[in-house]
Amino acid sequence: MHTVLVLLAEGFEEIEAITPIDLLRRAGAEVTVAALSEGMHVSGRNGVTLHADTTLAVVEGRSFDCLLLPGGPGVKHLRADPRVRQWVNRQHSGPGWLAAICAAPTVLQDAGLLEGRAYTAHFSVANELHHICSDQRVVVDGRMITSRGAGTALDFGLTLVEKLFSPERAAEIGRSVCA
Repeated sequence: MHTVLVLLAEGFEEIEAITPIDLLRRAGAEVTVAALSEGMHVSGRNGVTLHADTTLAVVEGRSFDCLLLPGGPGVKHLRADPRVRQWVNRQHSGPGWLAAICAAPTVLQDAGLLEGRAYTAHFSVANELHHICSDQRVVVDGRMITSRGAGTALDFGLTLVEKLFSPERAAEIGRSVCA
């Protein structure tokens, strides 16, 4: 079974978290939603509160096939927490996937991982990320997957399913949700 860790910080973009979580679980992935803070309830930018499976502190030392970072205003909390950079660097140095959507690729930039790579992100962070592939909804470069924003969350989630499982599984899930 493929394992995915999703980090949730206060102010996360709901669509960018929930859509990939849903698609990955439909595909059969074991998705662990970890709150960045010590509380189990995390509120998104639009007031939707999710009950996390655990906290980041509890999963320390575990390994996952994919680390997924949703975007939204909560990215500032991801960027400010040194544990997140440690997770990103550890994931990058191993065999797993890194996935970031919207403003979350700035976390990858902070970790020094975007230099010489193809990536996309939300236009709001273009002043920090100067080489955004702005004409692409999802960009895969090696074991790094990036996406532009809430409107691309379905494509992003299906790409995760494709890379973790297979193109056939992604197509099957896509058909089931009328993508």
